[in-house]
Amino acid sequence: MSRKALTAQSDVDQKKVKLNKETLREALEIFVYLKPYKLHFFIGLILLAISSAIFMVVLRLSGQMVDIAQGESDLPYSLKQIGLILIIIFIVQGIISFFRVYLFAYASENGIAAIRQALYTKMINLPIVFYEKNRLGELISRITADVESMYSAFSVTLAEFIRQVIILIVGIGFLAYLMPRLSLIMLATFPFIVVLALFFGKYIRKLSKERQEELAQTNTIINETITSIRSVKTFTSEAFESKRYGNKITNVVSIAMRYAKARGMFAAFMVSVLSGALFFVIWQGAMMVQDDSITAGDLIAFVSYTAVIGAAIAGLGNFYSQLLGAIGATERVREILKEDGELDNIDPNAVINLHGNIEFKNVEFSYPTRTDIAVLKSLNLSIKGGQKVALVGASGSGKSTIVQLLLRFYGIQGGEITVDGQNIQDYDIRAYRSNFGMVPQEVLLFGGTIRENILYGRPDATDAEIIEATKQSNSWEFINGFPEGLETIVGERGIKLSGGQRQRIAIARAILKDPAILLLDEATSSLDAESEHVVQDALDKLMANRTSIIIAHRLSTVKDVDRIFVIDDGAVIEQGSHNELSQKEEGVYTHLVHLSSLS
Repeated sequence: MSRKALTAQSDVDQKKVKLNKETLREALEIFVYLKPYKLHFFIGLILLAISSAIFMVVLRLSGQMVDIAQGESDLPYSLKQIGLILIIIFIVQGIISFFRVYLFAYASENGIAAIRQALYTKMINLPIVFYEKNRLGELISRITADVESMYSAFSVTLAEFIRQVIILIVGIGFLAYLMPRLSLIMLATFPFIVVLALFFGKYIRKLSKERQEELAQTNTIINETITSIRSVKTFTSEAFESKRYGNKITNVVSIAMRYAKARGMFAAFMVSVLSGALFFVIWQGAMMVQDDSITAGDLIAFVSYTAVIGAAIAGLGNFYSQLLGAIGATERVREILKEDGELDNIDPNAVINLHGNIEFKNVEFSYPTRTDIAVLKSLNLSIKGGQKVALVGASGSGKSTIVQLLLRFYGIQGGEITVDGQNIQDYDIRAYRSNFGMVPQEVLLFGGTIRENILYGRPDATDAEIIEATKQSNSWEFINGFPEGLETIVGERGIKLSGGQRQRIAIARAILKDPAILLLDEATSSLDAESEHVVQDALDKLMANRTSIIIAHRLSTVKDVDRIFVIDDGAVIEQGSHNELSQKEEGVYTHLVHLSSLS
């Protein structure tokens, strides 16, 4: 891939989130993951409403205390009694707040955990073509940043948004009942503030989305660089990658500063307008106190309500933006959850025991991401159960594609692939693939122990079976030499083991699985002579009495196979044993033999 291609931006734009009945209905679908915890959530909402209402009562009592002190209150309580009432209210308020926070946290933590689990399960069940059409960094952003945005919405933003709405409604109700004249003065500023809040909220939401998208692209760069760190260092591209990442970070900062300016302008506007309105109302109220229209306590209560209502209005714009951001996150998450997974309709109890008779009949295939290029062209080949065969040919001829189609990584455009006389599309995919084992050219182990990596072939295997598999794979000697033995940590991607050791662990994994059909992607091509000899001996044991397909890069490894298929330009052009094919003076295989200096 060229540097120019690496620096190109993704051409897939995310849909703009518009709040309407349809998007809101679709966003609420995500609440299905909160359904098991709905009782906790709704009790939390009730406690939230009670807590907000109590807060508004406290504001009223603050005004009454002034009137009681001046002897103008209608309440039959002394200041001491009001103080005791407030202490009780604050204790109750504290208890309610604790349980409200706990219940919301219980519902949101478990609900988000369910979403993460569903999203991860869906992602690993999606077909290979999905990952070819989506960049890894963007997918990781879905399961991290987008889910985190949803978590914030469930645990904090939604509750605070509801709290502000309750305060707004109850506060206006109190004011309209107690002091209708001052209420009208205050409410005159509402429409103007709300319209401006919506305008700013929309603009801020747009910038927030741009920042999130730019951050996702920085994640992609990090993932690409770290995954290919050996290539980066080999080509001394550290400076280039640092500059590429720096350019993206600069874009993030630029967007973030515009985002900050917008939020700053919004905050300045709200503070100025609300402060101006508040002091205007206080001035009007002071004049009403002067002519005995209201008491001083009423004015204090009114100012308190006005300040709280103003803060609620200011907060609504911000929480509204955050909720829209969360709706956008749910949309991106649901896009993945709605994808058709390979294992969505499997029978968990299905068991298939294949013998390994494989046949490709006039198979036509093009990769979904390159539909204009035919990779296989009327390809025909037949493999009998128990045979050991090799696929040879130039790079790009279609050898690896044949194996991927056999594993049902892709669908074909024409022809038919059968195993044991049945179209492979008719088999339950999980049960079908359980009959395959693979030893790739470049083994990437999982970052756990040697035992865990071997058990990946069959999780229910016993220790005795694991040890037997390691002995057959010629790996027991080096494993037993480690102080921790099978519990040795292999490191990320198996980095703590040598290439030959990783290959033998992969062979042990395949032996433990005991597959009916074995796929080998030239498992010894990257090893030194000594390691190759040990690994080849292990492979010979593994291939015994099972259908084995070898993708051959070095012809020295295919001399003893039962049949060789020579692939060129997506079709089988020659087939036979090594001796049969090498005797053809003008054959393609003979030419390949001469190039490899194979005698």
